[in-house]
Amino acid sequence: MARHQRVLLLVSTGVFLSTMDSSMVNVALPTLMRVFHSPLVLTERVVLVYLLTVTATLLIWGALSARIGRGRLYGWGLAAFGLGSLGCGLSPAMAWLIVARGVQGLGAAMMMAMGPALIKAAYPGDRLGSGLGMVGIATSLGLMTGPVLSGLILHWGHWRLLFLVTVPVALLARGRTGRLLAEIDRGHHDSGRDFDLAGSLLYIGAIISTALALAHDSAGGGHTPVPLSVLVGAALILWPLFVRHQLRVPRPLVELAVFRRLGLVMALISAMLSFTVLFLVLILMPFFLSTVQQRPADQIGLLMMSVPLCVFFVAPLAGRLHDRIGARIIASLGLSVCMFSLWLLSGLGAASPPSFIVFSLALLGFGQAMFLAPNSAAALSGVSHHESGLIASLLATSRNMGMLLGTALAGLLFGYFFARASGGLDIRDFRPEMGTMFLAALRRTFLAGMGISGLAVLVSLLRGTENGGEGDQEG
Repeated sequence: MARHQRVLLLVSTGVFLSTMDSSMVNVALPTLMRVFHSPLVLTERVVLVYLLTVTATLLIWGALSARIGRGRLYGWGLAAFGLGSLGCGLSPAMAWLIVARGVQGLGAAMMMAMGPALIKAAYPGDRLGSGLGMVGIATSLGLMTGPVLSGLILHWGHWRLLFLVTVPVALLARGRTGRLLAEIDRGHHDSGRDFDLAGSLLYIGAIISTALALAHDSAGGGHTPVPLSVLVGAALILWPLFVRHQLRVPRPLVELAVFRRLGLVMALISAMLSFTVLFLVLILMPFFLSTVQQRPADQIGLLMMSVPLCVFFVAPLAGRLHDRIGARIIASLGLSVCMFSLWLLSGLGAASPPSFIVFSLALLGFGQAMFLAPNSAAALSGVSHHESGLIASLLATSRNMGMLLGTALAGLLFGYFFARASGGLDIRDFRPEMGTMFLAALRRTFLAGMGISGLAVLVSLLRGTENGGEGDQEG
């Protein structure tokens, strides 16, 4: 097997494992809530801590790759992901599971940051697009496989298998590719390269305080030891300090000059809002299907596969449409479809048939696919070679930030609306006679998501025709 094919197999394995794991855990949240008898705000942290770790460290690993080596970092990522998966599968309590998911997130962030760079290093320039396209297929396959496999495991086996199934693959891939990763790094890293440690610490602190403030358990329950006022105050202090520091150091973590391009900023914001809406739905739909409609886990997995399946088929079409007419119209149209999907989902009822659920979720996947590829292509078009890595990292960070916000808002909004309707109860206290209360809270949460989609459409339309839109004018 040629060297570039071995690199592609290695990167695709990491991408497949991390995306499959994420989609499996979303489907499993109702089961984890029952097993550990934990409230929604605590249960969703199984997802939240993973996304928070990825979001907070993605740029850090990108900056450290010059000192440590891309191959070595990717190898560390595979090992950390495998060990984190083992810890998840052996978890005796929810707190242990959350910590182990954080270790998984560290590994996923290393692989996510290094994967495109490894493909670029191994593939000839005229075949780079095909290499990245194959990685995109691995991403889609992971997203599609996760819900179905999760449903089957939960229906026929034990929830611990959700995590243990990835352990041998990750550790075997790490053990058999050490020489290949060392070859990639040979002569391509600089151990003396400056690293912005202070900026990295400020960035991590700002991300964590912001995310925890958004995910704060306002209902109490002893699961949020840090007061909300402290978290908000820390975020308001750390973000300005981070920006000030980046403007002063010669080799900053983030080149803030790129944010002078309105189109790029709009592309990043609309990506974040888009994934906020997506994860708002992906977190809450398994609870609706499990509690209100009382569907078994295997059926839930099949229904939830509607989103990634639609993305798999529509994304290539969206990319070709971008090449013809640009990003502004196609991306904005996709976000409008997402908004319509949220409106349909807000009308869900206890007797909603599977065909309506599949159609509504497929529309959400269709809208996401129509938006994502054109938006990413527009953000990267026309930028110089040395900026492409930074912008790719910023796009990945904005998407993960959106996932983080969507997960936090799902618990915050739904928990608030359900508590108001039920006299202060949590979803873990759900009884069949509370179906009307659940549906009222779900409707209001999805209508809020519809408003976020509307804001995303507006932001996307404001991108104009510069970088981040069609026909970039800057190099």
